[in-house]
Amino acid sequence: MATVTAKLPKFDNFAERMEPLDGVPLERILMQPPGTATEKDVLAAECLPRKRLCELIDGVLVEKAMGIRESMLVAFLIYLLHGFLGEDPCGIVLGAKGMIRTFPGQVRIPNVSLISWKRLPGDEVSNQGIRRIVPHLAVEALSPSNIKAEMERKLRDYFVAGVELAWGIDPKTQTAKSYPSPDEFVPISKTGRLGRWFGIARFFACLSSNSLPLCVACVGVNFYL
Repeated sequence: MATVTAKLPKFDNFAERMEPLDGVPLERILMQPPGTATEKDVLAAECLPRKRLCELIDGVLVEKAMGIRESMLVAFLIYLLHGFLGEDPCGIVLGAKGMIRTFPGQVRIPNVSLISWKRLPGDEVSNQGIRRIVPHLAVEALSPSNIKAEMERKLRDYFVAGVELAWGIDPKTQTAKSYPSPDEFVPISKTGRLGRWFGIARFFACLSSNSLPLCVACVGVNFYL
């Protein structure tokens, strides 16, 4: 008689299931049997009445955290990057709905992605909802519900997938970090610059109506990637 061997579950309890998510607040984890979510569920969540933008992490849907300040900074950064690409059309810019398949069964959504045409199959932008493309630059604007361990794992995922540079932008302190790898970063103070692109002070100026002229002046900076 053949012996049937039961397949043991990967996790024994819910705490073990949540541990790989690095302490993400439970209110950002969608109610779905842990470990069963797929890319179809990511796309379906975006179409729900609440329209929840979610990443797919180890079979779990995790809602993308972004508030008003982060949204403003992201919108302004996309505007600046398009200004750069207008002079040197070397690639495309994706916003906070640019879903990227970093690995099979893993979907990440950088707040901003800069992707070279060389990394786009056929030198064209597909209408496919989730793509296996890797940005040269991935940008994350930190929200209050983002925690350190969560962002550390996200950085590791980005660089293992092939991202060459990542920026972490902190609206609260109005500072940033430039990551050439997941384990090292260059701190950028309020008087510093994001690479050779632009000064941090001008970037964060979009958060204040008193500094609006600085935002407009920033468009005239000679960008260099």
